[in-house]
Amino acid sequence: MRRITALVTALMVIGWLGMPLKAAASPLDEVKQIVSENYMGELPSNLQTMSSIDAIIGQLDPYSSYFTKEEFEAFTGSINNTTTGIGVIIEEHEKGIQIVSTFEGAAAALTGLEPGDIILSVDGSKTKGMSVQQVSSLITGQEGTTVQLEVLKTTNLTKTYKITRNKFTVPAVTKQLLYGNVGYIGLNSFSDDGATLVQKAKETLQKQGATSFIVDLRNNGGGFVHTAEEMVGLFPKSPYAYALHMRDQEGLVKSVQQSSLFPTNTKVLVNGYSASASEMVAGALLDQKSATLYGQKTYGKGSMQTFYNLSDGSYLKLTIANFTGPKGTIIHKTGIQPQITTAVGQELQKAHLDTILEANKTYKKMPALQNVPTTKEFTVTFSNAIVPNKQQKMELVKLGTASNVQVNIEQKSHNQFVLTPTAPLEKGAAYLLLIHPTFQAKTGEMMKNGAYVEVTVQP
Repeated sequence: MRRITALVTALMVIGWLGMPLKAAASPLDEVKQIVSENYMGELPSNLQTMSSIDAIIGQLDPYSSYFTKEEFEAFTGSINNTTTGIGVIIEEHEKGIQIVSTFEGAAAALTGLEPGDIILSVDGSKTKGMSVQQVSSLITGQEGTTVQLEVLKTTNLTKTYKITRNKFTVPAVTKQLLYGNVGYIGLNSFSDDGATLVQKAKETLQKQGATSFIVDLRNNGGGFVHTAEEMVGLFPKSPYAYALHMRDQEGLVKSVQQSSLFPTNTKVLVNGYSASASEMVAGALLDQKSATLYGQKTYGKGSMQTFYNLSDGSYLKLTIANFTGPKGTIIHKTGIQPQITTAVGQELQKAHLDTILEANKTYKKMPALQNVPTTKEFTVTFSNAIVPNKQQKMELVKLGTASNVQVNIEQKSHNQFVLTPTAPLEKGAAYLLLIHPTFQAKTGEMMKNGAYVEVTVQP
């Protein structure tokens, strides 16, 4: 299954390699020589008699491709997050081409396209059976031009969109300080400077007070290997980035150690669309016990490609190696199973919850409240009569966000309090009610330990 951005796929590449070729060789002959000497896979038996590059590519693995000069420029632009198009990441689907995610501020998101939608046709051309490269070439175009998409929505309704292409920049890194001094860093692609941007985001969040971190690799389809090696080097106990397996050699590849490391309790989010370089990082962290992975099994692309510049200015992207985790965890066609499995869409909330609880280890878990209404009021009853004082503190935290929910707290009786949110709770969201050890009984005894209640709101 091939995934692709609004322009072209952003899968793992090692770099750009030259190749000593025969003088005056045609691009077709160049491709035959490169494939026969470097391809990591079963060679086509009739390679030398094939009459076109497309025929050769059709016999190779799904990640080997041929690019014109213009397509190559689009490819590198997509990895480094500058592009013109409608702003979607797509993959092949039995019904057509499915949208994996959309980019904020790009035309697709502004028009109403959503992850999970399936593109059935582009300007009248049916997408069923097409490759992502073919559909991408139909979707992309000059800024200001339009494209018409027939889309099967997740509600099973079919809708037609006329979208104007625009130029947009996908932020490689997003950051936010979540409740509890938890720094959130999302990496959208392994761009050339991705690890540097992550480190800068980490340092900025630390200045804002972050003491623990969540790194988000969900929906990250990969990018440059050197960026993955640098990313692994940001974590403690991570001397190696991966184990490399090529046709003629194999061995451990070291990570690029960084001067400032994430703390040992860092949590990394992955899902079924975390692929390639994301899986390299996840495999390294899993094998070396450098962080805890949250989410679902990853995509399963454990192969590497490199580019060969052909004599006519075009490029061949060829699979030349496979990789595993440093201790042998298989990735290719298997994916990585995180230590903490969550439901789709609940990865951040669960990681945030666990991080908050790690900082409040003495707090007692109370029975959870599930599927509460958006208008829920929370009643807290103590075993002893409570002396009113200004230091009493209870908080309702929306997990995965920056601050607690604004609430009114009223003491209804000698031992009972009612906490009322000032605005309706969000449907389907997860919250955490924290009762801090700030309450004093009339006998003079202070509350020894805090308590917490996990809360989910009905969809």
